[in-house]
Amino acid sequence: MTRRVFAAGLLASASQASAPAAAGEHELYMRHAIEAAAHNPRAPFGAVIVDRERKEIIAKGFNQSSQNPVWHGEIDAINRCAADHPGIDWKRLTLYTTAEPCPMCQSAIIWAGMPLVVYGTSIPFLKQLGWGQIDIRAEQVCQAAAFRATTVIGGVLEEECNALFRKLQLKER
Repeated sequence: MTRRVFAAGLLASASQASAPAAAGEHELYMRHAIEAAAHNPRAPFGAVIVDRERKEIIAKGFNQSSQNPVWHGEIDAINRCAADHPGIDWKRLTLYTTAEPCPMCQSAIIWAGMPLVVYGTSIPFLKQLGWGQIDIRAEQVCQAAAFRATTVIGGVLEEECNALFRKLQLKER
């Protein structure tokens, strides 16, 4: 497993990268993102948002871009969270997603104010499989948003997440 940690912004710190501290917690919540991805097996981009203080999943999302081209899994989870939890303190939330957020989704995560995002599959891996991807990494988006502290952790349950997308390479998409 390759685990990548990147912190950017005014207040990014090692404590954000470890919150929730245990790698086991990251894996637990990533498994829920994988379950969310099952709602669209042809585009298995699933996401969950976790309240770190309460250690609770408060929103789930999955890719629905066949209905709306910007309805990615992360956007779905953010919209559901905003609708179900008006006034929530986004700084205590973490977003878990089966694939590295595209520039649009990473920007939405930053604008929402979530300080931590955790992903499984990387953009380079998706590109190797032929998935159309904008070649801007989540870390690069974070670097361009120095007004907000954001930590990105990649490679959590990477093989399990890669398998979701690798399966589709063998079939027609």
